[in-house]
Amino acid sequence: MKLSIVVSVYNEEAVLGQFYNELTETLSSLGCGQEILFVDDGSSDGSAALLDGMVKNDKRVRVIHFSRNFGHEAAMIAGIDHASGDAIVCMDSDLQNPPQLLPRLMELCHEGYDIVTMTRNERADGGHAKHITSTLFYRLINRMSDTKMQPNASDFFMVSARVAEVLRIDYRERTRFLRGLIQTVGFRTTTLSYSAPQRAAGSSHYNLGKLASLAFTSIASFSKAPLKLGIYSALGFGVLSLLLIAYSVVMWIVDRPVGGYTTLIIFLSAFAAIVLLVLGIIGYYIGLLLDEAKGRPIYIIESIRGDGKVDCK
Repeated sequence: MKLSIVVSVYNEEAVLGQFYNELTETLSSLGCGQEILFVDDGSSDGSAALLDGMVKNDKRVRVIHFSRNFGHEAAMIAGIDHASGDAIVCMDSDLQNPPQLLPRLMELCHEGYDIVTMTRNERADGGHAKHITSTLFYRLINRMSDTKMQPNASDFFMVSARVAEVLRIDYRERTRFLRGLIQTVGFRTTTLSYSAPQRAAGSSHYNLGKLASLAFTSIASFSKAPLKLGIYSALGFGVLSLLLIAYSVVMWIVDRPVGGYTTLIIFLSAFAAIVLLVLGIIGYYIGLLLDEAKGRPIYIIESIRGDGKVDCK
């Protein structure tokens, strides 16, 4: 059996050496064929040079250099596209996905599992706030989507070769949430919990804005529920209008006319806010459809070190 490790790298010069040492130390205890695929997602620091140096010193290492930064999701799917292992493990290079868990993942693979989702039961760098926001996100998406996901699932996971083939052929969305997609494929699946340690060096590349964007993209990828907001809003404002009409008629009958200016302004302001929100949601979904219709590449490869290939997909 051959194991492929797919590692997304973006400006991780400070931690790459330590990650490689811990990874190779763990891999030395596994009695199987191995390949390590680093995907350089357009790094602007010295990450690319470090990765090329690893290629020269370790025949297991291959490095895929993107022509620019395409994002973490694109880097993972590129690694899966080029992996040749019977089992493929995706992980980050910041050491928050412990390489020491690889032997357990291989045990689960030998037991016949095609997908192993890794869930964080705690995280040393996030504190209580990140745990709460992550829990709320998964509760929200599970409530809005027909596909139920494992809470606190991470981008650290294992898939078998046949699951990888499904991802290569059938799941080619330009906007994707890979940790969610693998949970829709089927096959035999299990979950492994772990504690995410502190980043070994550097800082997270996700700020609040990027996390919010990822959350909404994830919801849009798996649910059409936000599009129903217009229907629910119309029903709500219809009921409110009937109540206002009834109230106004009663006040007219008892000769106590209702002052209409304030009521009208509040009603119109709320209505305009809801309309603009619904239009924004519709526009976002249309934007996703436009990206799919354009059919532009998910990623573009500048070069691959380790096997001499140059590719564009």
